[in-house]
Amino acid sequence: MKKLRFLLTALAAVAVLGAVNLYIGYHLLLLLDSIVPALPRALYWTVFLVVAMGYPLAMIPWPSRIRPFFRPFKVLGSYYLAVMEFALLLLPLADLVYGILRLAGADAAAYARIAGWVLAALLVAFLVWGSRNAWNTVLRKYPIAIEGDKSLREPLTVAVASDLHLGNIVGNRHLKRLVARINAMQPDLILLVGDVLDDSIEPFLRNRMSENLAKLKARHGVYAVLGNHEYYGGSIAEYTEVMKSIGIPVLQDEVAEAAGVYIVGRKDKTAETMDPNGRRSVADLLKGLDRSRPIILMDHQPTGFDAAAKEGVDLLLSGHTHRGQIAPNHWITRRLFELDWGYLRKAGLHVVVSSGYGTWGPPIRLASRSEILGLSLVTAQAR
Repeated sequence: MKKLRFLLTALAAVAVLGAVNLYIGYHLLLLLDSIVPALPRALYWTVFLVVAMGYPLAMIPWPSRIRPFFRPFKVLGSYYLAVMEFALLLLPLADLVYGILRLAGADAAAYARIAGWVLAALLVAFLVWGSRNAWNTVLRKYPIAIEGDKSLREPLTVAVASDLHLGNIVGNRHLKRLVARINAMQPDLILLVGDVLDDSIEPFLRNRMSENLAKLKARHGVYAVLGNHEYYGGSIAEYTEVMKSIGIPVLQDEVAEAAGVYIVGRKDKTAETMDPNGRRSVADLLKGLDRSRPIILMDHQPTGFDAAAKEGVDLLLSGHTHRGQIAPNHWITRRLFELDWGYLRKAGLHVVVSSGYGTWGPPIRLASRSEILGLSLVTAQAR
């Protein structure tokens, strides 16, 4: 029954995606016809559908010999995902105006030509601005003052990055910039809050990205947790071994001690369905800890704030949402999560959710920025 339900859902998704692509492809063809009236239809639709379906095509686990052939399709297809969202927002509006003009007896054909070029210009501006937001990183600083009887010998500078999504699209060039920006902070701790991989570990290994990650330097170490995309890639054991070899422990429902604080790393929420062992509760993870020390919890998806506050966690770090990555998706993430980006105080708990450093799918951000977090961590005794 589950297999049948999955098959029907997949078929419905393919049908919807096909209808959307035909809608967009038809409108693009109208614009191209004004430039190349004799454009062969078969050639156009073949090229269009290959680009439109490039991303899902590249995600198929092809044999290793032909897998490199599909890498360009993933890049082209990722950009098309941004184009598709842009088109779905503006094409229906343009069609509505066209219909009104036709009913009013105005020159709808002239409008269609002008609208096509205006939309094309807006798309270029959208891609340029969105690319700038994705590749040019901002450093956001948060002072975190831990109240109560918790003590630190001295203030701590903590650099935080989430959602690197290292793979065929976000590669070594962007990673090197991350390493340079974080090392320039001279942090006491570096925390990587999940989705270091985009999914497949293959490009991470092939491009030897671990060699650049190994250059991250912090006085008290670098720690990471898993995100949902590490689970999707299915190479968690191999990934954690590679990270361990470069001195970055990947905490999987584990606790580390460094710089006088506890660093608690939860498995991602995806473990509840994809890991046969599930994941431990916050209460279980914190059993036996010395509560006079500050507790930093890394949990990739921003959920369970109430449980963390109840158990005495001082700082909860998450990512995952990308703040929607492309507007107006941030309106959706804002309603899905108690906090989808930024800072929240809940009783004695400080929550910080990052919009992430890399991108999923298109390297495009709108109403969202690539970011690194710089936290200044102090307690009443160390101010």
